[in-house]
Parts: sequence; C-alpha cells; structure tokens
Amino acid sequence: MKLTHLMKFLFALVLCQGAGMVGAVYTIPAIPGWYAQLQKPFFSPPNWIFGPVWTLLFTLMAIAAYLVWSKGLGEPAVRKALVSFLLQLALNSLWCFLFFGLRSPLYGLAEILLLWAMILVTILQFFRISRPAGWLLIPYLLWVSFATSLNLGIFILNR
Repeated sequence: MKLTHLMKFLFALVLCQGAGMVGAVYTIPAIPGWYAQLQKPFFSPPNWIFGPVWTLLFTLMAIAAYLVWSKGLGEPAVRKALVSFLLQLALNSLWCFLFFGLRSPLYGLAEILLLWAMILVTILQFFRISRPAGWLLIPYLLWVSFATSLNLGIFILNR
C-alpha cells in the first residue's frame, strides 16, 4: 500500500469515526435521562449494542469511501459519489442532533427518511465505481432501516 493510499484510508476512517463522535455528543447525554424515559417498541435493542454497531458501520463506510476515492478524483463519477457520501454522512450526524439533541422523534423521523434515501443513492453510485464499496454500505442501509422503524415506533408510542 502506497503512503498516499494509506493516508487516504486514514483520512476516510477519521472522517467517518469523527461523524460518529459528533453524533455521540448529542446522543450520550440524552441516554440516561430523556431517552431512558421514552416508551420504546418491543424490538428495541439494549443501549450497549449501538456503540459497537456504529463503530463497525463507520469503519465499513470508511473502507467503502476509500475504495471509491482510490479510483481517482479526476473521474466525475468518483467526485459525484463522494459528494453523495459526504452528504449522507452529514445527515447521519444531523439525525443525532434532531432526535437526541432537540429531543424530537418527529424531526428525527423526517430526517432519517432523507438519510435512508441518500444512503441508497450513495450505494448505487458506489456500485458503479466499485462493487465491493457498494456492498460494504449494505449493512449500513439495513441498520438505518432498522433505526427508522425504531424511530417510528418511538414517535408513535410517545406522541
């Protein structure tokens, strides 16, 4: 692996894990108080599972972004795919602010639907450039699909 490739991968990893840390700023303080008091659907997992799952998902996202980026920024499709990737990454952090920071399951639900669509757009773009990169984002889409149903359940149970 060339140093430039290693630097690209590390940048992608720091960027993705950093987005997770931004989200955690809003999430972690809300867990013991506000979130603990919410009614949750029967399929709500224990709180401890979210940290490891998101760490893994952000790592997979970083690998996927690196694979696409390594095809070269001179390619218009690569630039477009990476812009979509950055947009969905920003939306990921925004969800934490809306749901946990503002304590709004409604705003979180509206935003997570947009996030889900942007993840799908990103996956389709990644598949055109690197099939492995596209596949690496599938667990993320599945987890956000689950999170969407959890967000919907919380919204319905707590209105």
